[in-house]
Amino acid sequence: MPQRIFNFSAGPAVLPVEVLEEARESLLSLGNTGIGILEHSHRGKAFVAVYEETEALCRELAGIPANYKVLFLQGGASSQFFMIPMNLLQQGATADYLVTGAWSQSAVKEAQKFGTVHISCSSEDQNFSYIPGTAEFTPGAAYAHFTSNNTIFGTQFAAPPDYTGDSLIVDASSDIFSRPIDVSRYGMIYAGAQKNLGPAGVTLVIVRDDIIERGPTTLPTMLQYRTHAKNQSMYNTPPTFGIYLMGLVFKWIKKQGGLTAMETINREKALKLYQHLDNSPVFKPTARPDSRSMMNVTFVTGNAELDDKFIKITQKAGLDGLKGHRSVGGMRASIYNAFPSAGVDALIEIMKSFEKEQAL
Repeated sequence: MPQRIFNFSAGPAVLPVEVLEEARESLLSLGNTGIGILEHSHRGKAFVAVYEETEALCRELAGIPANYKVLFLQGGASSQFFMIPMNLLQQGATADYLVTGAWSQSAVKEAQKFGTVHISCSSEDQNFSYIPGTAEFTPGAAYAHFTSNNTIFGTQFAAPPDYTGDSLIVDASSDIFSRPIDVSRYGMIYAGAQKNLGPAGVTLVIVRDDIIERGPTTLPTMLQYRTHAKNQSMYNTPPTFGIYLMGLVFKWIKKQGGLTAMETINREKALKLYQHLDNSPVFKPTARPDSRSMMNVTFVTGNAELDDKFIKITQKAGLDGLKGHRSVGGMRASIYNAFPSAGVDALIEIMKSFEKEQAL
């Protein structure tokens, strides 16, 4: 097998090696069943045991209260952009959206198809390089929605917005379980798995019971949260392999010390990289210091040709996925939960060599 390289991809992203190794064994036989995980019926005892353990670990790690359901859905976080307003934005109501990047913009566009959307705040005026300090909320709004981490622009909410309603919804796709989360502050938390929790193809939704019941019963069956809640996410065949792999990642996170330990590890990785960038004569971070993401570090040289030259050097050195999104340009180092600290060290060493070269 070729030697694994440092994968800075924004997603699908790096997974823990020990998780991949265990999954490799389970492809041929899940435990001693003689049937691979990809082949097991979702209604059979073997997979039901996997499902129950995965949900239990999810609840344990996040401290999820009993009045919340844990759902494993399909369609990615993008499907939640329309499923949320379909269920919660009734005629005549208003939903508040905090716009801090491309994904929250996409969420707004979908919500506008179903009702009135109020933009509570936006950082578009500076190309989403910061998190607004304040937001204006609509009294009696159906819900308020924000994106906790912005992969493209490298910004992250340090804490949830100051929202006093009972229906705060967060798209946590790119920083889910990277730090402790007070689930009770939210009506719903959702995230695509492919950055911090597992493979592409499964979406974690943590939703309070009363939110589930707000949706009209006239919606198509698969687009009602109650359908999935009543059937333990198995109304239809669920993404079984994704759920299984997510369970392995939950075990790995628990082994690291849980969400508090993950925050410490992630903060150390990010600060090390930001400290170098802040003192670099060549590279410059694009996000405002008070809004910087621990998950996605975006930076530029200020010269597109120089950016491209640096990216090619990193690729030759065994670092992949560092090319930034076209909206920002430059480079983007995605250092999610499973990304090793050694990869950050390797990037910094290449940056140092590149800086010396440019100084000549």
